Amino acid sequence: MEREDSVVAAPDEGEPEGKRQRQLLCEDFASVARCDAGVAQCYLAENDWEMERALNSYFEPPVEESAEEGRPGEASPPAACVDLTSEETTDSTSSKINPSENTQQEDGSMFSLITWNIDGLDLNSLQERARGVCSYLTLYSPDVIFLQEVIPPYYSYLKKRARSYKIITGHEEGYFTAIMLKKSRVKLKSQEIIPFPGTKMMRNLLCVHVSLSENDLYLMTSHLESTRGHAKERMSQLQIVLKKMQEAPESATVIFAGDTNLRDQEVTKCGGLPDNILDVWEFLGKPKHCQYTWDTQMNSNLGISAACKLRFDRIFFRAAAEEGHIIPRSLDLLGLEKLDCGRFPSDHWGLLCNLDVIL
Repeated sequence: MEREDSVVAAPDEGEPEGKRQRQLLCEDFASVARCDAGVAQCYLAENDWEMERALNSYFEPPVEESAEEGRPGEASPPAACVDLTSEETTDSTSSKINPSENTQQEDGSMFSLITWNIDGLDLNSLQERARGVCSYLTLYSPDVIFLQEVIPPYYSYLKKRARSYKIITGHEEGYFTAIMLKKSRVKLKSQEIIPFPGTKMMRNLLCVHVSLSENDLYLMTSHLESTRGHAKERMSQLQIVLKKMQEAPESATVIFAGDTNLRDQEVTKCGGLPDNILDVWEFLGKPKHCQYTWDTQMNSNLGISAACKLRFDRIFFRAAAEEGHIIPRSLDLLGLEKLDCGRFPSDHWGLLCNLDVIL
């Protein structure tokens, strides 16, 4: 997603600057909602040019009258949504998540996680792509999964397929983040949603407090404000994330994993990461094979002709004060192979991170 700028009041269409602001808002809406400029203008105009209201309106299921019984019917799914739980397809990489088919042997000395922006807003081949994502989750069977750009049909699909995981969401309408915890290994203690006061794109910070092999962990995910034009808000959101990581008890390990949309210079402008918080990719020696998680040269899903390579998806780590019990060990990309439908599971590559647990 690349663009945006926001306004407090509706721009004055009669003024040149007002027209420019409306144009930018339309571009931003179209980028986030994956729709054309005409649709974006319609929803923004109907909602006084307020981005969050317009996005909520776009994704909110309309309530229709039931013709059969003459009474208010159930909320029908919006045109933008599809039923991911309908008939099965024969995708070669398709696989169901089954609690009895755990392909990764559970080892108390290792902890694994996946973070992935699964691009639920792109409806093209969504059913096949969802199954593609789930095939990776089945293959690696991580202890924790951090997801961004989940939409209600995708959430329903995951609840149906991923019965061995407990799913905590940042919202349940529009598009949102989720954290999935493997029930056999990770025990949920509490959960919390931290709002981002300045967001125009329905973004927040999802936090869960869990225990794993007698280790205390605070796990966090977010989808920071998108596009180059919203760098200021994105950096403000990063500061909220880092502050929340710092506030966790010193005895706990803290892990943030998500789609940060960050450029390296933005982290520098924020003063860099605190001394006790590390970027896992940097900590592991900046391995070239997993540097770029958003690569339009390699990933054709968005059909962008320009070659853009960015490290949007990041993992931040704060070790427990008492001789770190959990240490990052390796990092790899996921979703690099096209599915039978000719598309990748997402426009982002996923990140698989393995960590050692010192018993």
